Amino acid sequence: MKIGLFIPCYVDAVYPEVGVATYKLLKSLGLDVEYPLGQTCCGQPMGNAGFEKMAVPLAEKFEEKFKDFDYVVAPSVSCTAFIRVNYPRLLKGKTKCETAEKAMDVIEFLHDVVKVKSLPGAFPHKVSLHNSCHGVRELGLSSPTEHNEKRFNKIRDLLEMKQGIEVVEPERADECCGFGGMFSVEELDVSEQMGKDKLKRHMDTGAEFITGPDCSCLMHMAGIAKKQGKDIQFKHAVEILAAGI
Repeated sequence: MKIGLFIPCYVDAVYPEVGVATYKLLKSLGLDVEYPLGQTCCGQPMGNAGFEKMAVPLAEKFEEKFKDFDYVVAPSVSCTAFIRVNYPRLLKGKTKCETAEKAMDVIEFLHDVVKVKSLPGAFPHKVSLHNSCHGVRELGLSSPTEHNEKRFNKIRDLLEMKQGIEVVEPERADECCGFGGMFSVEELDVSEQMGKDKLKRHMDTGAEFITGPDCSCLMHMAGIAKKQGKDIQFKHAVEILAAGI
C-alpha cells in the first residue's frame, strides 16, 4: 500500500507541526508514506469563491502528482472533501480523475483502511471534540445529529485509544463554528458570533483542549479565544494521536 501525503497549503504555512505529526504517525504504523515535492493548493479557495476555472489547473497538477498512489492522505477534512466531491466534475472531459476516490482524511484512513486498534502513548487531558462540517456531512467521520441513525464518531474512537484522555463533546455537537472559508470574510459578523457561541459551548464542557480534524475550524475558534482572553488550548486530533510516538 503506497500512500501519498498531501499537506494543504494553510497547514504547511501556519500549522506545519500538524503535517509533521501526520507523517510521524503514519510511519510509526509501518506504512509506506511519500511526500511528493512540488505539490500545491488543491484549489478549494478558488472553487469556494466562485472561480472554479482557476481551480482546474490545480486539480490537474494534483492529479499528476498523486495518481500513482494507492491512497492520498491529508490532515484536512475540507481539502479532502473538495477533492473527493468536486474533482470528478472539474476534470470531466479534461483528464481521467483517479485521485478523488483515493483521497482520504487521515482520521478516516486510520479508522477505515488501516483499522487501528490501539495507539501507544498517553494524553492525560480532558478534550472537547469539534466535529467539522465537511467531516460530518461529506466524509462521514461522525453521524449528523439531524439523522435518525445510530450514533458513531470515528475521531472519538481513535482519540480514546490514548491513555489517560477524557473526550467530551459540546452541546449541539456538530453545529458549525462559523468559519466556512470565504464565509468568514463575506459574513464577518455572523461568522464571529457563530464562533463565539461554539467556543462557549466547548468551554462549558470544562475541557483543557479543543481538538478536531481540521486546522481551519480550530484556527477560527483560537482567534476568538485569544481576543477574549480565554484559557483554552487547541490541538489537531492527529497531534494528539501522535503524542508519545
